[in-house]
Amino acid sequence: MNYQYRVYPSLEQELRMMSWLEMCRGVYNYALGERKDWIKSRKCDINACSLVSEYIIGAEAPYPDYYKQQNALTAIKAKLPHLKDVQSQVIQEPLRRVDAAFVAMKARGHGFPRFKKFGQYRSFLFPQFKESPLHGSKIKLPKLGEMPIVLHRPIPDGFEVKTVRVIRKHSGWYVTLCVQCDVTIPDVPPHGHAIGIDVGLSYFLSTSDGEQIARPRFTGKLHRQLELLQRCLKRKQKRSNTRAKLIQRIGKVYEQIAAGRLDWQFKLAHHLCDRAGMIFVEDLDFRIMAKGMLGKHTLDAGLGQFLNQVLPWVCFKRGVFYGKVDPNGTSQTCPDCGVRVKKDLSVRIHECHECGSLKPRDVASGQVICARGLSGVEIASGAEVSGVLETVSRQLAAKLEDSRSDLGKPALYARCPELVEG
Repeated sequence: MNYQYRVYPSLEQELRMMSWLEMCRGVYNYALGERKDWIKSRKCDINACSLVSEYIIGAEAPYPDYYKQQNALTAIKAKLPHLKDVQSQVIQEPLRRVDAAFVAMKARGHGFPRFKKFGQYRSFLFPQFKESPLHGSKIKLPKLGEMPIVLHRPIPDGFEVKTVRVIRKHSGWYVTLCVQCDVTIPDVPPHGHAIGIDVGLSYFLSTSDGEQIARPRFTGKLHRQLELLQRCLKRKQKRSNTRAKLIQRIGKVYEQIAAGRLDWQFKLAHHLCDRAGMIFVEDLDFRIMAKGMLGKHTLDAGLGQFLNQVLPWVCFKRGVFYGKVDPNGTSQTCPDCGVRVKKDLSVRIHECHECGSLKPRDVASGQVICARGLSGVEIASGAEVSGVLETVSRQLAAKLEDSRSDLGKPALYARCPELVEG
């Protein structure tokens, strides 16, 4: 678990930490440039070199991976003595960042990692501690000494501090403590009442029980203030003190927006966990939605943050089963009879032409999500889940039995031919 606290370093400590960030940024950019130059030297055609310049590395030179760059760091410290001021493990962490960036590039198919500009490198990591760095209301870090810390919540008993990350934000300095306890926590079994959640922009979310939560406009409340500040920023001279102060003010506004969004999402997640023992959501990629014409509203709502980070964590703490289902066709399927009902985004009411079901589109989608989640749980467990809503398959079976027992209703088979086939 990660706990984040505010710290108040002295002026000397703050200047030293800022110099550490810049030195780590230099190591990061050098390691990244070394890898990019090696790759470019292998990609250049002999008969089509650049007209400006071409960096040539011998064919016998090995690829500068993490271990080679780490071994070369010792020799670099001898040539650049100011790097010795940074704690030895802290200065190695930028190399791990570069290595992780190249691993992610190959796994996701993205382009090359980018160089860090001045001020973009905002954190450094102390990867291990022999004993707890917390001493009362202060935290002691290697080569930095003690500094006051606001412990607004205590570290749980039995947990040890494994790593400490120092973060520089516009509002001040923070530390993120990674605490660990050697216990095994079993997975939450499916139990209790189940709900399906459909997220969107007209409503932030709609549940299978019929509850719909309006989407708050987090940026809208401070949009005018941001607009004025950014308009002033455009007229400021670059690299001036007034421009730097204005950037800090704008950063504080964005932090206020992010904090309000996160607080609201955590309260909503607890509200949902109070009403369910199982929660099912769609397995969506919100990066695609963020690139569309409604990308600004998608990012402001924080749908991906809620479904992929906040809600799973709250469900884990509250003992609520959390699962994801296939999102294909959830809004085009009738939750009562299973017939496919095509409709575009402008249609907000689900109206089935087969069974006559009439309900809000998002609520119907939430019920389909819930049914898919329950059917997946039953298939995985091999037994029915007690105390949950009926799945679509059981509803269809019940309708089939009722229709067979009543011979005076032949129209049902004409309206639902799939029941005859089943």
